[in-house]
Amino acid sequence: MNLRLSLTLSAAFWALIAFAQTESEPKVKIGGTLRGKYEYQTNEKEGRFEVRTARVNVSGQISDKVSYKAEIDLCDEGKIKMLDAYTCIKPWRNFQFTIGQERVPFTIDAHRSPHQQYFANRSFIAKQVGNVRDVGAELAFTFHPGFPVNVRAGLFNGSGLTDQKDFWTNNINFSAKVVAMLPIGLDLQFSAQKIKPDHVDVMMYDAGMTFHRKGFIAEVEYLYKHYENNSFKAVNSFDSFISYDIPLKKCFFQKISPLVRYDFMSDHSDGKRYLNDKEDKAGSLVINDYKRSRVTGGVTLSINKPFVSDIRINYEKYFYDDRSLAKVSERDKFVIEVMTHF
Repeated sequence: MNLRLSLTLSAAFWALIAFAQTESEPKVKIGGTLRGKYEYQTNEKEGRFEVRTARVNVSGQISDKVSYKAEIDLCDEGKIKMLDAYTCIKPWRNFQFTIGQERVPFTIDAHRSPHQQYFANRSFIAKQVGNVRDVGAELAFTFHPGFPVNVRAGLFNGSGLTDQKDFWTNNINFSAKVVAMLPIGLDLQFSAQKIKPDHVDVMMYDAGMTFHRKGFIAEVEYLYKHYENNSFKAVNSFDSFISYDIPLKKCFFQKISPLVRYDFMSDHSDGKRYLNDKEDKAGSLVINDYKRSRVTGGVTLSINKPFVSDIRINYEKYFYDDRSLAKVSERDKFVIEVMTHF
């Protein structure tokens, strides 16, 4: 009896040791997002299938103080791009330091990953006006004056995602963002960013708020973009949407979410000089995206938990001063997208 008890206790002890060793080993997580969709332009009566996103990432914890992430998109509008490659050091619970390549801390909608988007296509703020990834270093701090406030600020090259090897500069770009999460379900966000895509500094200021209560979400965001020496007319961009989750019982879908969005942008330049439609330092800033507004309506059907496996069905109605200026993919259309996040 004593021998059997000793063997049992010994086995239990070594099992606990093995479990503890397994738990202390660095954890690696492989994830990603796939987005396939069909679009049909109602005026041109033309359609297409497209793989919009095929992201794969590796992330993990080296310890409770060091984490990392590397993410690549195998099909970002048909191109392969390295998106994230950074290490995060967290010496204290409310403070962290990040270095590497990442989406800079700026705006609300541009900071959402593809699986977190509410609509099949991003807002003008997220796609055209305020979409910036770069290489640099960032500090983040959270404090609680009665509610959580997160402050993030960083310095970045300005080289973008690919031009790093022989890139040297005496100009440092910066970005900073403050998020206050009020207890009434209201998040307030303010951010500012300086970039220098070419020969002039570009300053951007963004403010917005998100209200969420149970299944209801409403959001508004405004971005102002100013070019040094008035080298291009300042850009104004606006985005707003509402969404409401309706749970479904005894159904293939867990919920359905009707939603509607309005967004707007004035004439926009990417801050680079062009001559004869090609980048050229002898040229000048030009309009890369013409003034337009858009109304988007539709529903999102969630097969699993929200933002894990969704079917997004949208209709986009565009408004231009001159419809002949519309880019080939920026016209009235129906969109059906299947998003899977793993």
